[in-house]
Amino acid sequence: MARRRRLINSSDDNDPMSVLTNLFDVAMVFAVALMVALVTRFDMTEVFSKEDYTMVKNPGTEQMEIITKKGDKIEKYSSQEEQSSSNNSRGKRVGVAYQLENGEIIYVPES
Repeated sequence: MARRRRLINSSDDNDPMSVLTNLFDVAMVFAVALMVALVTRFDMTEVFSKEDYTMVKNPGTEQMEIITKKGDKIEKYSSQEEQSSSNNSRGKRVGVAYQLENGEIIYVPES
C-alpha cells in the first residue's frame, strides 16, 4: 500500500466566510457612493456645512415646508401641521406675501 501525500494549502481560499466579508465590504462601498451621489444630485451639500440656512420645499403649494438650520439644530415647519392640530397651533395665517420680479416683497393682510 502506497501512501499518498496530500499538500495542505494554508491560504484562506477555502474559507467560506471570506466571501461574506468581501460582499460586506462591497455593499458598504456601494452604500457610501449612493449617499454621496444623492447628496450631490439634490444639492443638499449645505446640510453638512457649518453655516445657518433656510430652505423652502414645494413653495406656493399646500405641502410647503420650511426647513431652518441654526447651529446644530434643524427645525421643520409645514403648513399642514398647523391645519391638522387646531388645539396645539403655533400660529395663524394673517395674510399673504408676494415677491415681485425685482425682489421686492409685498405683504397683503387678510381681513
